[in-house]
Amino acid sequence: MATAPSAGRDELAAYLALAQVPGIGAARLRTLTTAFQSAAAALQAPHGAIAALPGFGRAAASAVRAARRHDGHAILEQLDRLGATVLLPDAPHFPALLREVPEPPALLYAWGDAGLLGRPAVGMVGSRNHTAYGAAATQLLAAGVARAGAVVVSGMARGIDAIAHAAALDAGGASVGVLGNGFGVVYPAANRSLYDRMVAHGCLVTELPPGERPHAHTFPRRNRLISGLAGVTVIVEAAPGSGALITADCGLDQGRSVLAVPGPITSPTSLGCNKLIQQGAKPALSAGDILEELGLPGAAQLTGGGEPSSGEAAGRGPGVGPPTRALPVDLSPLQRSLWDALIVEPMHVDALVAAASAETGAVLTALTELELRGLVRQEPGMRFGVS
Repeated sequence: MATAPSAGRDELAAYLALAQVPGIGAARLRTLTTAFQSAAAALQAPHGAIAALPGFGRAAASAVRAARRHDGHAILEQLDRLGATVLLPDAPHFPALLREVPEPPALLYAWGDAGLLGRPAVGMVGSRNHTAYGAAATQLLAAGVARAGAVVVSGMARGIDAIAHAAALDAGGASVGVLGNGFGVVYPAANRSLYDRMVAHGCLVTELPPGERPHAHTFPRRNRLISGLAGVTVIVEAAPGSGALITADCGLDQGRSVLAVPGPITSPTSLGCNKLIQQGAKPALSAGDILEELGLPGAAQLTGGGEPSSGEAAGRGPGVGPPTRALPVDLSPLQRSLWDALIVEPMHVDALVAAASAETGAVLTALTELELRGLVRQEPGMRFGVS
C-alpha cells in the first residue's frame, strides 16, 4: 500500500505530482512545502508567490503551476497494483544514510522489504563484461558479507551487479537493487527472474515513477544512491571510465569507504581497481576486510584470523604439526589439488603449475581465489603457502 507518515493520500499525491516537475529536486520541493505548509497548498499557490521563492523564477513557477494532483494519484494507483510503496524523507524506513548525501533523493519508490533499507549495507559493483575471476570474487565476497548480516546493494545491471545480488540471496542473505528505471520496466530484460527474486526476498528501489524507461542520465544518478545506501562500497572489476568507478567517486564524495578487489595487471577490467588501490583504496581480499570497514562483528574470523587450526582444535596445542585448517567443501578440483600440494609445504607457482598439470593462467586464477578466501597466502618470489 503506497502510504507515508504525516501525509494523507491527497497530500501524498500532491507531493508526487510536484516531484515529477522537471528539475524540481529535493531542495526545491522542501522550499515549496515549507513556504506553503503543504504540497497540496503549493500546487494551488499563486504564480508570483512561487516565482519569488529562493531558487525559483517565472519558468520554474510555471512548471509547478502545470503540475496536476491526478498525476500523483495515478502513480499511487500503479504502486497499489504492484504492491510497492513510496517513502518520503520523513518516513521511518527512509534510509538515514541517504539523508546525509550531497544530493538526497526527494523520495524513494520501494518494492519488496523496505525494512532492509535500515540495515548495515555494502555496495558491490563492477563490470558488465566481467571475467571468470571477477565472477568468483563477487560470489565469494557477496555471500560472505550477506551471511554476516550485511545487505548487499547493487545496480541490477548484467554482470557483476547481477552476480552480487544472486550470491547474497543464494547465501540466505538480503539484497537491495537500485534501478535506473521505474517499476514495471525490466532492464536489462535478461534479469527478469532476478527482478522477481528481489521483490520476493529483497527490495528494489528507484527515484523514478512506475513505467519510466531508463535513459543515459539516469544511471549516474542511480550510482550515487548505491553508494549512498551503503556504509562501504566495493569495486570488483572496473575498466577506466566505467560506471563502477563513477560509483566509487560518488562514495568518496559522500565520505564513505571505498574498497577495491585487486586483479591481474594484464586484465583491462582490473585496471580501474588496481588504480584505486594504488591511490590508497583498501584492498578487499576477503569478506572480513569489508565487514571490518563496516564495523560489523565477525571480521576477524572471515579474514582468516581468530580461527583455531585443526591441531589446536584436536588438543595438540598451537604450532604442532602442519597448518591443517578445515577444507571447505566447495573447492573446485583445481583448487583442491593446489591445496593438497600446499598443505605439505610452500611452493613456487611454477612447481604448482607442474603439479596440477594445468595452464599457468588457470593456476594463478585458482590461487587468487584461494587467497581471497583466506586459505592461501602469497610469499615473496611468487611462492604460495597455506594461511
